Amino acid sequence: LSNHQCTVDWIIADMLAIRQNALGHVRYVLKDGLKWLPLYGWYFSQHGGVYVKRSAKFNEKEMREKLRAQMKAETPMYLVIFPEGTRYNPEIPKVIADSQSFAEKEGLAILKHVLTPRVKATHVAIDTMKDYLDAVYDVTVAYEGTVDHKGQRKLAPSMTEFLCKECPRVHIFIDRIELKDIPEEQMYMRRWLHERFEIKDKLLIEFYDAKDSKRRNKFPGKSVHSKLSLKKTLPSLLFLGGLTASMLLTESGRKLYVKTWIYGTLIGCLWVSIKP
Repeated sequence: LSNHQCTVDWIIADMLAIRQNALGHVRYVLKDGLKWLPLYGWYFSQHGGVYVKRSAKFNEKEMREKLRAQMKAETPMYLVIFPEGTRYNPEIPKVIADSQSFAEKEGLAILKHVLTPRVKATHVAIDTMKDYLDAVYDVTVAYEGTVDHKGQRKLAPSMTEFLCKECPRVHIFIDRIELKDIPEEQMYMRRWLHERFEIKDKLLIEFYDAKDSKRRNKFPGKSVHSKLSLKKTLPSLLFLGGLTASMLLTESGRKLYVKTWIYGTLIGCLWVSIKP
């Protein structure tokens, strides 16, 4: 369970997985509109991703069936959920204000640096997989360099900005939660999930807003600088880079590349519309 700010959040799950030798075992719960992404929409679906619609259009039965299929195949995996349902974007204050108004209306704590979480997908996932999961990991992500000179939150880095190192560091706070400590009833799980996001909010308030500048840009407690060996990343980079480059260097390869994107996208969109 993670807070959600930008597309880089998707990579964070892979960053954690590769350090556990579990790269390729990450599955996502995604908003339904993402299934129309060229090639990737079909890929996520075939790789065990679960597309969900919001509020009244949420199809609980479909999500349970998809998760049961993964369990039946005995697939070891990290299932990633962003319970906020959309990104926290300081440049769209209406979304933040609406989220805070809803929390106030429901008698829940008002959150500053995260949105009010939605419980449906989280409840269905945990309830369906309760005999399959080892634990739930509550992950809080913060990006350095996302506060302006006035101390206001800025937009989290885009994928391009992140890859161009415009974000100095990513800070990740992880809390492992035993299943026995999570309420089973949706009503109680909703309160529990909101309390988890209250904890996230306090962590992010400390990270972004601490009055003592020495306490900013860090989470409380002892931190570990997690380095990653080139042995884990270089082989796939060389393989994919070499494969792509070899295609683009010849006229026939370029035609094949373009056709793959065009026809792959069309077939993929047709596939996910029939079998999401």
